[in-house]
Amino acid sequence: MKFTFRNIFYGIALMAVMSSCISDKKMIYLQGAAEKYAVPKDLQDVFELKIEPDDQLAISITSKDHELLQRFNNNTLIGGANNSQTGTNTVNVSSGVAYFQVDKNGTIEFPIFGTLNVGGMTTREISSMIQKRVREEGYINDAVVNTKIMSFKVTVMGDVKNPGTQTYQGERLTILEALGKAGDLNNSAHRDHILVIREEAGKRVTYEVNLLDHASIFESPAYYLQQNDVIYVQPNKSQRVKGSTSYTWLTVGSTVVGMVVSVVSLIVALKK
Repeated sequence: MKFTFRNIFYGIALMAVMSSCISDKKMIYLQGAAEKYAVPKDLQDVFELKIEPDDQLAISITSKDHELLQRFNNNTLIGGANNSQTGTNTVNVSSGVAYFQVDKNGTIEFPIFGTLNVGGMTTREISSMIQKRVREEGYINDAVVNTKIMSFKVTVMGDVKNPGTQTYQGERLTILEALGKAGDLNNSAHRDHILVIREEAGKRVTYEVNLLDHASIFESPAYYLQQNDVIYVQPNKSQRVKGSTSYTWLTVGSTVVGMVVSVVSLIVALKK
């Protein structure tokens, strides 16, 4: 009888140790990254966002001659007048400043120049295009143009601590940063099946990222996020069935097994 109880006890202990090792492998992010990037590697500037329909752009023109700016200076430009106007550009007014709304065709209505096609361009390219026209067409010789996307937002859903929509002022946002801002994943979340849903060129595409594998993260097209990306974190099976009758019985069963293990341990100790 001693041999039987001892074997049961040791078997349960071994299973507990193995379970702990397995759970660690399923919880540690970026496994192998320390060795892979022990030697620094060059980064590529691939995070520039492309302008999409419904984006809101803040475009400013600066010059030493303030009088020359007046023809461009309306409430759709940073630092413009406080009077409101009607039209597609008077959207999301804040402190007297409205943003240029990109329509479904990828165009905006710009003062003096009229309709500009900005769809698929970066903010840097838009600034360069407008600045070149302002200077070459003789409006402002020392004009400096700056463009910002004011509508960069992503949504994090699923098994994270703080799900919701997050808005950013810059253009460089990684999936790790977005998950960090969402409070990180709950312990019950799948870390090897993170889904990123994105709209590209009028089509909906999905990417799957494994947070445990550094290559899956850093080499993924979804590492740098884009406007309106949706990140979905899947819960594991036990979390999905939580609250069900089966889950309740599983919990009760686990408690009973724990009590049996304790009794067996006590018996083994007394018989030594």
